[in-house]
Amino acid sequence: MIKKILKYALNIGLILVITLFTLNLIFKEQELPEIISDIKIADPRWIALGAAAAILFVAGESSIIHYMLRVLDQKTSFLRCLKYSFIGFFFCYITPSSTGGQPMQMYHMKKDKIKIGYSTLIMLLITIAYKSVLVLLALGFLIFNYNTVAAYAGDMKWLIVLGFVLNLSFIVLLLLVFIKPIWARALGIKTVDLFTKLHIMKRRNKEKYTEKLITICDTYAMGADYIKKNLWVVFNVFLITVVQRMCYFSITWIIYKAYGMTAASYIDIVTIQIMIAIAVEMLPLPGAAGITEGCFLLAFSEIFTMERVKPALLISRGLNFYLILIIGAIVTFAASIINMRRERKKTKQ
Repeated sequence: MIKKILKYALNIGLILVITLFTLNLIFKEQELPEIISDIKIADPRWIALGAAAAILFVAGESSIIHYMLRVLDQKTSFLRCLKYSFIGFFFCYITPSSTGGQPMQMYHMKKDKIKIGYSTLIMLLITIAYKSVLVLLALGFLIFNYNTVAAYAGDMKWLIVLGFVLNLSFIVLLLLVFIKPIWARALGIKTVDLFTKLHIMKRRNKEKYTEKLITICDTYAMGADYIKKNLWVVFNVFLITVVQRMCYFSITWIIYKAYGMTAASYIDIVTIQIMIAIAVEMLPLPGAAGITEGCFLLAFSEIFTMERVKPALLISRGLNFYLILIIGAIVTFAASIINMRRERKKTKQ
């Protein structure tokens, strides 16, 4: 437990160091009062709307959890589902490639007496929908608004290509586990053996990772069976995920409006934001810190103008990353305290 806490603390520290280093590079020629002055120019009403969009983004996942639990005949309040989402996003934001969120969500669901089979299925559906919707939106906007991507996001084309490759590879692996779970299990075991022989993985951990792999494959096989029998439920999850994702991608447009700008359309700004998301989300950096800021500056400098793009970046990251991170940290801390008190009561009884 202490090792995990230290690991998460180091990840948070890494995010802060990368962010401070990035901001120092971006604003090295500007004084703090000047930066604050540029931020204050933005209309606070639009900023409040942007904060609401960020909260709705998190609440979108909560809606899926709440909906799925109701489908599975589990009575749980929406507020509790909101707790799971903030905890999930907090750990996603502080772990590389967003790998830490769902295990912690399942842990807290288990503490609330939700069966591990149910929580695993829900997290599985959320993962598939979240990644698939991103790729589908990215492909759709790329095809129908290619000129905008070429004009504004052309400097990060190789990152976008890499993002598509990583995301599509992840989805293909999920489909392989779904369609051919026995093949996926055999391939996974061979990969573990290879990593052990190459000393990438410690020999003493071989059995542990093999067991985990078998459990994951078996779980995904059960999930595949559920999806085949409940396609309407899956469709609803995908629909909610589209709305959830669009809330997130709309934040940049809201900031654009906060500065009273009108030249660029909603579709163009959302298109570029989706390209940034596809480029950075699978990269092994906690919160995609540093690279996200760089991509924002590359893609939006012309749209926001050189004068406004830096304060827009600060507001953007403040709303879609740090606001969620801070609320998530508070919710996680409060949930941990409540769980500790429950455990103490049990031991006293």
